[in-house]
Amino acid sequence: MKCPNCGAEMEEGKLYCEHCGEDIHIVPDFEPEIEYNMAQTLNNIAKEMAPDTEPEETDSSADTAELQDWDESTDEPLAHPFRWKFIVLLLVLTMVAVVCTGTGISYSHYHSVEYQTKCARNYVAEGEYDQAVTCYNRALELDPDNITLKFELADIYFQKNNKMEYEYLLREIVTDGKATSEQLESAYGKLIAIYAAREDYKTINDLLQNCGNVNIMSKYQSYMAMEPEFSLQEGYYTSIQPLKLTTFGTGSIYYTMDGSEPGENSSLYTAPILLESGDYCIKAVYINENDISSKVVTKNYHIEIEQLSTPDVTAVSGDYEFPINIEVTDGEDVYYTTDGTDPTQNSTVYDGPIPMPLGKSVFRFIRIAEGRKSEIVERSYNLVMNTEFTPEEAVQKIVDYALQSGKIQDESGSFDESGAAYLYQYQYVTNINKIDDFYVIAEIYRGADGTVTRTGNLFAVNAYTRELWKLQTDESGRRYTLVTVSAI
Repeated sequence: MKCPNCGAEMEEGKLYCEHCGEDIHIVPDFEPEIEYNMAQTLNNIAKEMAPDTEPEETDSSADTAELQDWDESTDEPLAHPFRWKFIVLLLVLTMVAVVCTGTGISYSHYHSVEYQTKCARNYVAEGEYDQAVTCYNRALELDPDNITLKFELADIYFQKNNKMEYEYLLREIVTDGKATSEQLESAYGKLIAIYAAREDYKTINDLLQNCGNVNIMSKYQSYMAMEPEFSLQEGYYTSIQPLKLTTFGTGSIYYTMDGSEPGENSSLYTAPILLESGDYCIKAVYINENDISSKVVTKNYHIEIEQLSTPDVTAVSGDYEFPINIEVTDGEDVYYTTDGTDPTQNSTVYDGPIPMPLGKSVFRFIRIAEGRKSEIVERSYNLVMNTEFTPEEAVQKIVDYALQSGKIQDESGSFDESGAAYLYQYQYVTNINKIDDFYVIAEIYRGADGTVTRTGNLFAVNAYTRELWKLQTDESGRRYTLVTVSAI
């Protein structure tokens, strides 16, 4: 079969030329109704042409004589000449009507989406896939936005193992702005199945990157390699900055800080990156579980930290014979340690004067605010008091008094059969109201389950006279009042 427009060879049954695009108008077989009408019409015509009666017998001699009166070369004229003309005209008109009717029906069917679709589905049911493809293509010419027809045609291509056309139609569907969520999810699922079977994970990643549908992206996130997101905009900062890297998926983020290209041999991101003073060129890449890499993201930072003022500690390092308080002028945002380690924001917060401990001690102070740190200030002390009365003896004096008053039953602090107890613990030595120096002892309750809590009772024992007092504090908890002990 050749195209009437360009003359190119084309397959039988095609409704358009694949070379020039010209529509091929083929008049289909007549419908049964048309064939029946034609048969009836021809039958009627045949009856009209048949003689009405048998010829009458005549005398042969009379006929001979009659014939002699006519010229021998002259034929006998036909009977009913008008009747024959009418029959011929009727025949012609009938044929014209039949042809016109058939052409009209053919034209109507050729331009009917419903008819073409019905024929296509019938062909599919009969396993005639080539004919079904022809009808589906014609239906889509008439209704190019019909996504349902595209799905049905794609399924035919799948049955025919025509992977190229199958993929092409699915690609059309996923880019169709009129497709429903269900249609998109189905089309993406079929496409991903194609590429996954080929282990073409890069194409899957590219497909999902341009998807824009959160539900679909979430469903197939294991195939995606999204660019890492930086928590900080690149630029200039005046304090230490924690940089967080995140992405969408279940793979890993790798980064560099010197401007080199990141990869699986680079630093693995597991926690925020602290950007301190200096210049940084951070490059990060995400690699998913299918070994597909995202685009590399690059950010530049300049950190210039404004130095905080160092803590001003009033008590200088040295030896002391009398207890004093260690104080920090402007102690806001100050932290300290007493074990020789560098203080951090997880160290003890300075919230007021600190009684100097007996013996040798080392304090280290730092100011931390808005990601900035001051220099560390260190102080060393050695407090040796001119007294033979020790803190341990002060604690024992309170235990003895508790036994005498009946608050506890033995020196372990027990007071009943439950196993609970009252314990007494040395806190520090301090001068109270410029009266004298006192050891401060706290009362602690230990429950039967071993839980330890402070009762709030404080006691003071004069470091020189061994006199016992009870302590009361104001709302600040730092101003003491000595109260005579009558009962504990």
